[in-house]
Amino acid sequence: QVQLVESGGGFVQAGGSLRLSCAASGNIFIINRMGWYRQAPGKQRELVAAITPGGSTNYADSVKGRFTISRDNAKNTVYLQMNSLKSEDTAVYYCNVDYQNLLLLYQTSWGQGTQVTVSS
Repeated sequence: QVQLVESGGGFVQAGGSLRLSCAASGNIFIINRMGWYRQAPGKQRELVAAITPGGSTNYADSVKGRFTISRDNAKNTVYLQMNSLKSEDTAVYYCNVDYQNLLLLYQTSWGQGTQVTVSS
């Protein structure tokens, strides 16, 4: 069992910034890909950004140049720095972690979600 604890969501005006954090703990041998997804009301969950253990990243076109994903492998933590926020960024943001547990089985885990609301 792996626990993901998210923090950093909240309410911000358009043009503002927020930083999300997600810390993983528990039955982990090694963490592979870490990512952030979001789901707005009435819409499907979508990938926002992801990062590999070596630091390779990919972003949704809608956030390129505004959001930055990073990770601290020593702390099993992934971050999402969100700048120049727009009202369309309003959503629940979910952390997702792919990992191998102590039995070396490949698993995936989701955070509980954190609300980001951007007011125009």
